[in-house]
Amino acid sequence: MKTDFDALIIGAGLSGIGMACHLAMKCPQKHIGIIERRQRIGGTWDLFRYPGIRSDSDMFTFGFAFKPWTAIKTLADGPSIRAYLAEAAREYGVMDKIQYGLQMTEASWSGKNQCWTVKLWDQAAGEARALTCKVLLNTTGYYNHDQGYLPRFAGEERFKGIKIHPQHWPEDLDYAGKRVVIIGSGATAVTLVPSMAATAQHVTMLQRTPSYVISVPSIDRVAAKMQKYLPAKLAYKLTRQRNLLLTRGIYKAAQRWPDQVRKFLLDRVRRQLDSDEQMRHFTPDYKPWDQRLCAVPSGDLFKAIRKGTASVVTDQIDTFTETGIQLKSGQHLDADIIITATGLQVQVFGGAKLKVDGKLVKPNQRMTYKGVLMQDVPNLALVVGYTNAPWTLKADLAGEYVCRLFNHMDQHGYAVFMPHAPEGVVVMDQNIMGTSLNSGYVQRADGVLPRQGKRAPWRVEHHYESDRKVLLQDPIADAELRFEAPAVNVVRRKAA
Repeated sequence: MKTDFDALIIGAGLSGIGMACHLAMKCPQKHIGIIERRQRIGGTWDLFRYPGIRSDSDMFTFGFAFKPWTAIKTLADGPSIRAYLAEAAREYGVMDKIQYGLQMTEASWSGKNQCWTVKLWDQAAGEARALTCKVLLNTTGYYNHDQGYLPRFAGEERFKGIKIHPQHWPEDLDYAGKRVVIIGSGATAVTLVPSMAATAQHVTMLQRTPSYVISVPSIDRVAAKMQKYLPAKLAYKLTRQRNLLLTRGIYKAAQRWPDQVRKFLLDRVRRQLDSDEQMRHFTPDYKPWDQRLCAVPSGDLFKAIRKGTASVVTDQIDTFTETGIQLKSGQHLDADIIITATGLQVQVFGGAKLKVDGKLVKPNQRMTYKGVLMQDVPNLALVVGYTNAPWTLKADLAGEYVCRLFNHMDQHGYAVFMPHAPEGVVVMDQNIMGTSLNSGYVQRADGVLPRQGKRAPWRVEHHYESDRKVLLQDPIADAELRFEAPAVNVVRRKAA
């Protein structure tokens, strides 16, 4: 069957643009398309527009391996990241392949026709459309763009002020001179506090439990010097390697020597606070990297606290009131604006249904193969980044692996690939995020995300060095990845 595309990429965010660029470089013969439900490129970096929105990983490892990040900011703001994505898309000729305003509602595989039919909702026209492709590449990430995670709070309907979830930030919000309470202690909260404290009357970060917060230099001065004296690509490569070793080194050290790493992190925080009494707000009761570390550029969060424009309260909410939040300790937090930085709502495939020969596929009942393909689902790849390292490191590897897979199929005349687990492979009671993190969104994802297998290639290790070998060096063909020739060739051989 003739299809609209050889490969259709779902999502024009970091993962989707990265995948498209890899295909442009290494599989230029493939006719690819990209659909994006939003009206602009960027994905996450177009969706989130709250004050101070920025990366929580350094840009030299968060950026693409194939495109140097040439600025010297360590943690880049959202608009800069979106501009970087757009520049990459133009540079590799994939910008004009994006169709905007199209939301995938269902993807259905036909074994007879050896292709996917992707049902779409055209938001501008208000009507359904459909596209066909040989291979479907899902790069939508793992959270719901329509709705963030928002727990119910007692009495919240009584509050007379403004209540906002950061995922739906109003562009015209004026918080100058206002009292703001931010509920949460993760990356979003620690970003919002210093950004809003610059103009608000006062900002309070209300947390149930503390998180590890680490201050990183806002400017990478070593990278700046290398950019000055070395070619751009070489400077980027060296900086990327250095930062990768540092990032991975901290994580590995936290796994091996948690007490020592805990002391190191807490000592760094103590030096930036006015009193030891404040340390209780930054002293978690879990080990480092049981949840992601919150990075703040040049200690901006601590500067706002020292200045008195921001504060941290560790307590539990009893009820919302007309004028703020009543805490279980008896304290009342007055607020004109309450921001619920309470996290993400997890979903897969952007909430679309997935079918194979008419049967509904439930992702939480399938394993992933090498963390990229899905068990018993033909011609499908999905990109899920790391939980313990910058997302793009895994997205880059996945893109390169898909290119290797496509070229292997072309070389051998295959039309279909499908990973299949032989009998005896044990399916574990954990999802592809594993047990490395106990964050709230990870726990909520358990009933949604694909499962882990007990052994390779069905186990997701979240281990960059190991994945480089598995995805970039190991042979494509193995006993657990099946291939089929084009159906038309089979018919012709039988007729002959």
